[in-house]
Amino acid sequence: MALTKKISLSEEELVRALKAKETIAIQALYDMYSGALLGVISRIILQPEVAEDLLQETFIKIWNSGESYDSSKGRLFTWMMNVARNLSIDKLRSKDFRNSVKNQDIENNVDFIDAQKKVTFNADLLGLREMVTALKPEFTKVLELVYFKGYTHIEAAEELALPLGTVKTRIRMAIMELRKHFN
Repeated sequence: MALTKKISLSEEELVRALKAKETIAIQALYDMYSGALLGVISRIILQPEVAEDLLQETFIKIWNSGESYDSSKGRLFTWMMNVARNLSIDKLRSKDFRNSVKNQDIENNVDFIDAQKKVTFNADLLGLREMVTALKPEFTKVLELVYFKGYTHIEAAEELALPLGTVKTRIRMAIMELRKHFN
């Protein structure tokens, strides 16, 4: 495994290279400041994946607006920190972000609740497996793979040599059949 040497430039060299759009500038900025800027972003945006995306957006903004940096108004790091902070606050205030936080993936919530309550799912105790085996064979095969063996829809389609749309349709139809037992 080859170790890459991190690039480090003086602030004056960084500013000059950034204003001249030299690629060494963005490499050096990332090597020197990515950890600190991610720390600033992570204090505002608590989701690690979103914070990492914002770090990339921050560097893009720094690269695109480097010529607007004025050294007489403050240090380069302070300016970059403000870019990161402002992008993070904008993201936090955005409608899409607020909605995505409200609409969490149900599977994550179920897993979280199960872990907290130490719940285990046993399809046999619910009688679900018997209900599934009573379905048409093509429905049973798909549900067996997806719900009892943990296959993704794509993996089930590959295993059964069926188009993905057919697998999804069969799952939907099987669930509609199963609902009749509960209503």
